[in-house]
Amino acid sequence: MKGQSTDGGRSGAYGLRTLAFMLGVYFVFNGLDKLAWFGDSGIFAQRLEGWLQNAAPSTRWYIETVAVPGVPLFARLVPLAELSTGVALILGFWTRLVAAIAFLMMANLHFARGFFYEWEFLIDGTGLPVLGGLLALALAGSQLPLSVSQG
Repeated sequence: MKGQSTDGGRSGAYGLRTLAFMLGVYFVFNGLDKLAWFGDSGIFAQRLEGWLQNAAPSTRWYIETVAVPGVPLFARLVPLAELSTGVALILGFWTRLVAAIAFLMMANLHFARGFFYEWEFLIDGTGLPVLGGLLALALAGSQLPLSVSQG
């Protein structure tokens, strides 16, 4: 029949595995970029202050109520989470679970930045492409080839 794959869907699985690897590299380098936060949480606090300047009311409430009081914890948790996510996606370790958690982490970041309220979200490479890729992996990223685990 026309349009049916003869490889049993393996090319799609290799495509998702490639996506997981590429997103993993993205997260590792984002985590490496934030390593200084471990020693100086003020770097993260300054970033939050910058986001507050033009924040929508819901974003302002979130930053002031949740993020700012948690700066000492989040300044260490964010780079650690990004590095762990990256390594797990590169290795193919619990891909669906890791991708789902990373999706929530990225959605949280975009909300805190106020990105969901801007047109730029639709054209920025860290917006829809990353969220879409993570969602695809969370939905269909099980039993991918060249993975440490099949989850």
